[in-house]
Amino acid sequence: MTNSTPAILGGTPLAQPGLPFARPLLPPLDELLPEYRSIFSNGMVTTGPHAERFAEAVAEALSVPFAIPVSSCTSGLLLAFQAMGIPRGAEVLIPSFTFMASGLAPVWNQCRPRFIDVDIETMNVDPETVEREITPETRAIVAVHQFGNPAPVEELEAIASRRGVSLLFDSAHGLGSLYRGKPLGGGGRAEVFSLTPTKLVIAAEGGVVATRDAKLAEHVRLGRNYGNPGDYDCLFPGLNARMSELHAVLGLHSLHRLEDAAAVRNRMASRMRDRLAPLPGVSFQKIDPRDRSSYKDFCIILDPAEFGLDAHQLGEALRAEGIQTRVYYSPVLHQMTAFQSFVNDSDLERLPNSIALERRALSLPMYSNMTGSEADLICAAIERIHRNAATIAARLS
Repeated sequence: MTNSTPAILGGTPLAQPGLPFARPLLPPLDELLPEYRSIFSNGMVTTGPHAERFAEAVAEALSVPFAIPVSSCTSGLLLAFQAMGIPRGAEVLIPSFTFMASGLAPVWNQCRPRFIDVDIETMNVDPETVEREITPETRAIVAVHQFGNPAPVEELEAIASRRGVSLLFDSAHGLGSLYRGKPLGGGGRAEVFSLTPTKLVIAAEGGVVATRDAKLAEHVRLGRNYGNPGDYDCLFPGLNARMSELHAVLGLHSLHRLEDAAAVRNRMASRMRDRLAPLPGVSFQKIDPRDRSSYKDFCIILDPAEFGLDAHQLGEALRAEGIQTRVYYSPVLHQMTAFQSFVNDSDLERLPNSIALERRALSLPMYSNMTGSEADLICAAIERIHRNAATIAARLS
């Protein structure tokens, strides 16, 4: 076999020992040890000063008055949605092309998701679609900054205000993103961020609810502690969603590296985009030139007729090369078992872009410390797979 033969056809894998899909950029352990020793010494492993310091730092970084650390982005979404006071049984517009947690917030709050389509280029909800899909039963919109690409915040806020509905942003991918030159965080009623290892700011596990609404912030603050104001007279059904001191320390030190992480990811995304653009059937998520994506993921969109393979097939061929990828999202929300009771036959006609992206969108490895040689290796693997696409397609059929 020659060096031009893809590994899936018997060639030597290009990535040895391999490239993982995610490689978290963690602060040096020595940097964390003084604070960890203090925590272990005083025994205050949760509900302590480090979580409060982290909250203050995030609020300052996002230029919002309130930032409430929680145990996960999912718990933050549940509590933020609860805090908006949406009536039980109300309709909530939500994109089908998103992570499952986006859909859990309305369902856990006993509301009815109505799945809407996304723009196939930006992968975000389109304001015209949102306006068209609102019905007399709609009480809320959940919008997503997909892969860190800022959604059209101002247009969505204008629609929500004009139509009298609440707007919540799932900003899981949003730390490191800039909307019109400013950090995300102050949009809608609230924005909820994730701090898991694929993100730019990492707390191992955790999330942050950011808002300008003092009443909503207080609800989330109480809600993460069961709804207990401190006297054990539970005011409403909350959760155990506190962030531990250990997670908060890691998150705070990671936050200090946010701007560098965003810069690296944008450089690597530009490098891969420039090299892959000449390949037929390869396109990229459209980012408004006035904005900056965090590039939580670097996602390519394939036209199988031109490239010769769909996203699932390219992912399998790259796996043989030692390069891990993920098809986000497969299945999309309206195809998931958990949401079938909210789906009807008309959704197949209303969601063509979501269905197309389920077969065409492939997220490639992206790290906050990715090197140029690693980015080039990924591109080289895709190039040689494309040159042999017909043979690979026949092998996988």
